Amino acid sequence: MSTPTTASTAAPGRANHVSPRSRRTASGRAGIPTYVVLTCLAIFSVGPIVLFFFNAVKTQQDYGRSSLGLPSTWQWGNFSAAWTQANMTAGIVNSLIIVVGTAAVTCVVAGLAAYALARLQVRGGSAFMTLLLVTSSLPAQMFLVPLFYAWAKAGLYDTRLGLVIIYVGLFSPFATLLLRSFMLTLPREFEEAARIDGAGELSVLFRIVLPNSLPGLLTVALVTGLSAYNEFLFAVTFIQNPDFLPLSTTFFSFQQGFSQDYTLVSAAGFIMIAPMLILFLALQRRFIDGLSSSGLGGA
Repeated sequence: MSTPTTASTAAPGRANHVSPRSRRTASGRAGIPTYVVLTCLAIFSVGPIVLFFFNAVKTQQDYGRSSLGLPSTWQWGNFSAAWTQANMTAGIVNSLIIVVGTAAVTCVVAGLAAYALARLQVRGGSAFMTLLLVTSSLPAQMFLVPLFYAWAKAGLYDTRLGLVIIYVGLFSPFATLLLRSFMLTLPREFEEAARIDGAGELSVLFRIVLPNSLPGLLTVALVTGLSAYNEFLFAVTFIQNPDFLPLSTTFFSFQQGFSQDYTLVSAAGFIMIAPMLILFLALQRRFIDGLSSSGLGGA
């Protein structure tokens, strides 16, 4: 009587058992579409940069024959020609000033606003959040004309400070929302302990909250810095002095009548994207961690 019982209980165990080899085979089959999709995304991301580089070292004749093929002769002098013709030394200095100023002021403004919305009982906080969401969704071009007249009267037109103020106003709403979401994930125990020890709100902010929010602040600095570095419309509208023009406006230097030397444009574009590409690759882990921790990265 005990033998059938033992056999009946052992059979399901054998039926439910999955060998490691079959498990690896199943996971390998399931992973093939994933690898295909990731490979396509990698080609989609890296392909334009590689094509950009190939066009930067072509002659105009090679580019005219095919803008997608390999260069027949490698014209490395295009980089030096583009650098000299576009005065990219001044452009890099101006872009560095604008990017650092925009990122620093945006981090300060967004950090203070995010702390107030995440930790303090601010009257009208919900309405202010709605205002931030609305202003983040509005196209920046609608502010162009009123800002032009206001900046001309205020003496901020054709100055790097005026451009930095515009960028801070454009990027602060999104930065505030991102930092607020990040601060909501921070535990309140350290703040409560600091208040028990007699710390005020400013001490809690600068000694507890902001040091623990460094990944979020770094993400805000990278996002706003990249946006300010790549922005073109406001830069070319509010800066007319060639000595103050940022790097993103240097492409006008290659206009020759009704034609352009696209090999020099490609060389200048590759020089322009190289610093930000290196910076992002160096800080991508912290950037992704800060974005995912804020709840805005889909994690």
